[in-house]
Amino acid sequence: MAETDRFGEDLADFMRRVAELKASRAVPSGDLGTMLDAALFELEHAVEQLWPGLERLTADGPAAGASATRDEQRLLRAVFQRFPLPVTLVDGDTVVRRMNPAATDLTGMRGGYATGRPLTVFLTPADRPAFRSQAAAVARGEGDRSLTVRLQHRPELPVRATLTALRPGTEPRPVVLVVLQPPGPREPLPRGVRGRTPDLTEATRHAELLELTDAVTISLLTAPAGDPSAVLGRVAEVLHGRFADWVIADEGVVRPRRRRVLGPEGGPVADVLAQDPADCPLVRDAARCGAPTLQVRPDPPEGFGRDAGGAPILVRANVTSLLCVPLAARTNGPVEGVLSLFRTGARLAFSMAEARAVDVMSRHVALAMRRSS
Repeated sequence: MAETDRFGEDLADFMRRVAELKASRAVPSGDLGTMLDAALFELEHAVEQLWPGLERLTADGPAAGASATRDEQRLLRAVFQRFPLPVTLVDGDTVVRRMNPAATDLTGMRGGYATGRPLTVFLTPADRPAFRSQAAAVARGEGDRSLTVRLQHRPELPVRATLTALRPGTEPRPVVLVVLQPPGPREPLPRGVRGRTPDLTEATRHAELLELTDAVTISLLTAPAGDPSAVLGRVAEVLHGRFADWVIADEGVVRPRRRRVLGPEGGPVADVLAQDPADCPLVRDAARCGAPTLQVRPDPPEGFGRDAGGAPILVRANVTSLLCVPLAARTNGPVEGVLSLFRTGARLAFSMAEARAVDVMSRHVALAMRRSS
């Protein structure tokens, strides 16, 4: 700091002397030699003193500080990853910024898939409003909070969530550190095994997803090449009934066209088919952002637009959970269309594992739509 202050004083003195030289340009021509000597002297001072001083400050100051910061960040990242308790960094809206391996084991989801999605989607619907409210309060600086929540894939297991605010140096606003503590001691995992042993229900659902993926793959391989509409139709037929009560397939992004609508008997299928996909906020967002949307108890009810009479489609169809997935062959690639899936009534809501499976299928669908021969 002292060297910085001295350099600042030298620079200020130099600037004052240069200003005096500029003001002396009106002296008689006989004194110009003296003024030229003074100007050359100041240039030498700048080259020999000021410039090396600036280089020393640049080398010793910000670069060293940046190096120290990077070392500290690497250390903190290692501590975060190896911390034995499940910990997650989220923002004030509960969107996951980072999740350590213990948290991925507990939630059953990979950190890369969870990043960018609200942590509340891992919780049972009844616990989401309270958790969201407490996270917002912590992010506003109102103190640490703690509450009991339940995970969607294991609702019988209460988990204690402790929330505290952090202010990383690179972040413009506070983030929230969430520590998840299941009751009782956790047994050590066998070497090479991560997560818990799946129960019969989970194994059955996993097998059903594999069968569904296989059926979708067969439909894509046998679909006619160069006919994206036929591809969407075949996929919709596979998904309808066994996986979703409603399947809505839209092709294109700039001028989307509704290609197929399959719904329950007696439902407003004709109204949904006649709807312009551009009037559906969820479809527009999926096509523009290229990211899937999973909602349980969808809100707002106008998220999928309205029918010709002004009634929200989601209300008329009695939708209790939905998936809206862009069809893109790769991440951040061009979107070929959007696939929307609804479940209604008392049917079990879409899970994160199912959403992940549909996300993988959507890439295969996009590839099939682009196939020309």
